[in-house]
Amino acid sequence: MAAAFTPELARRIVELRADPALQAFIDDLADKANLGTLTPEEERAYKSCIEAADIIGVMQAKARRFLAGHPDKNG
Repeated sequence: MAAAFTPELARRIVELRADPALQAFIDDLADKANLGTLTPEEERAYKSCIEAADIIGVMQAKARRFLAGHPDKNG
């Protein structure tokens, strides 16, 4: 995967964050999960969010590693 990175793409991946509405939805699901009150549908959605966050986290780690090995030549 790192072979496909450019410095610009790697920086964009590192900067990825959920938008406020999505983050609020995830936070709500997390609260319900902690309370044990998730519906089956919410549990599936929460598990999907966790899996997506794990994948994004791995991509961000690889992007950070790429950037560490390719210092910005523009300054």
